[in-house]
Amino acid sequence: MLNISSILEEIKKTPYTDLSVRAPHTGTLVFTDINEGDSVNSSSGQWQEIPGTKIATITREKNPKPILATQKGFLQKLHMKYNNSFVEAGVEIAVLRHFLSKQEVVHILLQKALHLFNAPERAKYYFAPDIDKKLKISGHKNITVTDGMDLFIVSRMKREIPLAYHGPEGLIYEVYFEQNQNVDAGKPLIGICPPDQLSIIEDVISRVYHEWQEQE
Repeated sequence: MLNISSILEEIKKTPYTDLSVRAPHTGTLVFTDINEGDSVNSSSGQWQEIPGTKIATITREKNPKPILATQKGFLQKLHMKYNNSFVEAGVEIAVLRHFLSKQEVVHILLQKALHLFNAPERAKYYFAPDIDKKLKISGHKNITVTDGMDLFIVSRMKREIPLAYHGPEGLIYEVYFEQNQNVDAGKPLIGICPPDQLSIIEDVISRVYHEWQEQE
């Protein structure tokens, strides 16, 4: 049985992720007036209309393009040796340290604790009509699935075929896809919680929301 509490304790030891900031294409790189240790922000606003912090500008064929922070955090490292220099595509120019939010910690825990049923191919996915009806009436956490149950409709290139669930019996604890949107192969569609793990998982998640201290 998975010890979800021990997973949470491991996350507490390193409550952040280090993200590599890379040159999107070749060009001449110029850093903005920014230093290691400075705070940065991701895009924000109702429609993400406020851009993230500009870390650098890369220019190719007289066409400058800003390189923006994609997450909130601070600059753990800046590779200043590339300042005012020509760089190749994909070269790491900085490392951004992002501290995990409560929602991100919960997401990590659930990805490890639940049985994930993944999309077998890139396509649009829908719940089977009888399952969809139950979802709308009682919500996904009240639906139990069993191995071999016809659970989805796969829609791709004007064809629709049923898709059966394969895995352990349990409740649909998480739904990871939006109907009418393509899901890439290998991405999770649902997360299944074994009945004997439900109270344990919910207790740990409650701890996260009450105890986790988010970094400003």
